[in-house]
Amino acid sequence: MEDKILLEKNYTIKDLPLSERPREKLYSYGAESLSNAELLAIIIRTGHKEDTAIDLAQRILTLDKKGLAYLTNVTLEQLTKIKGIGKCKAAQILAAIELGKRISRWRAEDKIKINSPLTVANLVMDEMRFLDREHFNVVLLDTKNQLLSIENISIGTLNASIVHPRDVFRVAIKKNSNAIILLHNHPSGDPEPSNEDIRITERLVEVGNLVGIKVLDHIIIGDNRYVSFKEKNLL
Repeated sequence: MEDKILLEKNYTIKDLPLSERPREKLYSYGAESLSNAELLAIIIRTGHKEDTAIDLAQRILTLDKKGLAYLTNVTLEQLTKIKGIGKCKAAQILAAIELGKRISRWRAEDKIKINSPLTVANLVMDEMRFLDREHFNVVLLDTKNQLLSIENISIGTLNASIVHPRDVFRVAIKKNSNAIILLHNHPSGDPEPSNEDIRITERLVEVGNLVGIKVLDHIIIGDNRYVSFKEKNLL
């Protein structure tokens, strides 16, 4: 009988000691002191009759072995399949994720001087390493090799990206780029270039020479690793 009463009890974050409640911890110690689940619980705000907001957050973080990184590409449909996560909570989560992405892009486009492949890799690694499709981007540079923007050219399949020179150089010309760096990811996590990567790079370098926009490098992003064609003397 006692077990039945416990199961029927509506358990909420308010039942936790003040020092263990996510918002109160944030007020006292700052956002950096909270776990991923506690931060997500603050976004979710409320639980439901069976789970607290923290329980829901932990359930979301265990949807995939990538944990928090999985949320970079999670969809509304995937979130609302979780009991206790309706469209409103899902929208709050997706909005917070998108804000994080936009802040990251804003920082990346704030006139940073590109002086090494590592500079580019550091700008995009967190966003691109967990993408489940190949994204072909182009890094646009001014005459001082300062970053103008990073533009997506195409999104391919699990192991291939589809890119045409006209699409690459159309955006480069439109943004008055002096030079460009080619950039794409390998969802497998292995950044080693394929024969197709090398072939596409050679073609784009040729077109760049013709139109007067130099291709400085091609960087492939893997799982916390990258390969630079320039560093490997492939360019």
